[in-house]
Amino acid sequence: MHIVNIHQRSIPRPAAEVGRLLDTLASDDDALWPRKLWPAMRFDRPLAVGADGGHGPVGYAVVDYKPGWVVRFKFSAPRGFNGHHQLEVIPEDDGTLLRHTIDMNAEGPALLTWPLAIRWLHDACLEDAFATAEVSLGLTPTVITWSPWVKLLRWAMSGGKMGPQQIPTPSRADSGL
Repeated sequence: MHIVNIHQRSIPRPAAEVGRLLDTLASDDDALWPRKLWPAMRFDRPLAVGADGGHGPVGYAVVDYKPGWVVRFKFSAPRGFNGHHQLEVIPEDDGTLLRHTIDMNAEGPALLTWPLAIRWLHDACLEDAFATAEVSLGLTPTVITWSPWVKLLRWAMSGGKMGPQQIPTPSRADSGL
């Protein structure tokens, strides 16, 4: 099954500012990934081509990186995720478009895990990443509320320990966001 999944958000800031957020991915000062709500993105070295890691059960390696503009990852896990995902910073007339794209073929177990669980969790995580970007840039975030299905999946996967969705506002952003 071929899957193309795109999330994007227009951010009223210059591309250079938004691009700086991209360059913090998986660092101690990550200003884009919503690591307080989702498994942290981690790599075996700083963000660069060849870095290997992922978040939660999703593994990938960096196969292209143009600082401030694009980072492209090739999936290594879970089984059946064959393809890429990437984050791009795209200048617009009145700001910047921050876009995440998955382009993959799902095979084997991914034929079930993607449509039943991972897609929903991925979609919620990406929207939280965009809200985190907005907070990092001093903007009021546009928060997309988790669906009941996402809340149930998170609760079940955490053994009932996952907390509620809480994106900090610019006035109470307290560290790393």
